Amino acid sequence: MAQLSISRRLRGTPYTNRLEAAGVKAYTVYNHMLLPTVIDDVEFDYHHLKKHVQVWDVSCERQIEVRGPDAEKLVQLMTPRDLSKAQIDQCFYIPIVDESGGMLNDPVAIKLADDRFWISIADSDVMLWAKGLAYGFRHEVAITEPDVNILGVQGPKSDDLMARVFGEQVRTIRFFRGAWLYFEGQSIYVARSGYSKQGGFEIYLEDRTLAEPLWDALFAEGAGMQVRPGGPNLIERIEGGLLSYGNDMTRENTPFECGLGRFCDVEASIGSVGRNALMREAQNGPVRVVRGLNIEGEPVPGCRDPWPVTADNGEWAGQVTSAAFSPDLQTNIGIGMIERDYWQIGQSVWVETPAGARRATVGDLPFTVP
Repeated sequence: MAQLSISRRLRGTPYTNRLEAAGVKAYTVYNHMLLPTVIDDVEFDYHHLKKHVQVWDVSCERQIEVRGPDAEKLVQLMTPRDLSKAQIDQCFYIPIVDESGGMLNDPVAIKLADDRFWISIADSDVMLWAKGLAYGFRHEVAITEPDVNILGVQGPKSDDLMARVFGEQVRTIRFFRGAWLYFEGQSIYVARSGYSKQGGFEIYLEDRTLAEPLWDALFAEGAGMQVRPGGPNLIERIEGGLLSYGNDMTRENTPFECGLGRFCDVEASIGSVGRNALMREAQNGPVRVVRGLNIEGEPVPGCRDPWPVTADNGEWAGQVTSAAFSPDLQTNIGIGMIERDYWQIGQSVWVETPAGARRATVGDLPFTVP
């Protein structure tokens, strides 16, 4: 098995030593950082996440801080989602698009103050785009990447674990809201969010000296909860219909194609980049959309490259971009970008997998799990 050569360009995290001591099995590279993807094995991690609680090193969710008198104006310029009613400590899932409406990123933006935002980015270099827009539009802002290293706490027991570490007030945080809580006398931002459908929190740690003490405290307090390290799980995210930027959507796709039209307030987001292109698409409709696919047969391998999807007559119908065997559904499931003529729910298509052509049925996202 080939190994990654670690250098300054491929950054570790303040939790890497703890993860390696726990026996992490696999990483991927995300925003030039290590992202753990497998601790035990994908299926074991999947079952554990859905039953218990996991601590995730998601430091790779880098923060782009936009600060200054024009901070809100710049963030609004970057997204077609209307932020005019954004409240302090509110989190917003925002598509960031280019001039043609193509997806550049799908981060969570947090309004920390009227003049301060964190943009918690997916895997693409947003800082230079933000700096270019700020310079070109002469916005009075400072754009930096603060050294914020996120720990995710995900799973059905996450509220109980977080309450043991941060106090009962953590239970009052609403979904996609945040609050400043205390750990060892220092204020840390905690949001009810995360890249799973099992519920949980993200801890935005700014002081690296607290990284290992925080990790250790979560495991000490979670000893009776079967707490384990974890990370975004391929099977669970496909079941939940969570898209992965760079896999299920790229700059070639618009928010409407990605099922994110509800986050495009094209009438209200006046002046935002790509607004005109998205207004045209809102009127005419997309030519392809993201769909779920139930793929027949024996368990398929994961998607490294997209798998072609074709109709019975051999016509191109789209592509599968993520796939896995779901133990709970007892079938192969996938996420794909499907063309207009074939995106109807229940449509039968063919998927060309590495194990051969398989019959598949187009369905909704997320998948319904018993």
